Amino acid sequence: MAERADWEALRQRRMAEPGAEEAYAAARLAFELGQAVRDLREGLGWSQTQLARAAGMTQSAVARFEAGGTIPTLVILERLARALDMRLDVRFSPLADAA
Repeated sequence: MAERADWEALRQRRMAEPGAEEAYAAARLAFELGQAVRDLREGLGWSQTQLARAAGMTQSAVARFEAGGTIPTLVILERLARALDMRLDVRFSPLADAA
């Protein structure tokens, strides 16, 4: 009988597959962007439906975005930013601080 792999062993095998690190990074970014939009929306006291109307989206699209279930385009990010009365600021930053 084959021994069951533990989570860490499975994760290491999956992360060694081609494209896994990039996919993981994209999923992390989508999750963080979704959380930021949710925090802003909740700070305004808005429902997902209210944000969806203001951004010209559906409530289900907002829900998927906030859950990190979609990789947004810049157009979608700009629509959400405008609806939240924010400015979208996309920039490149160094990975590590200079010593």
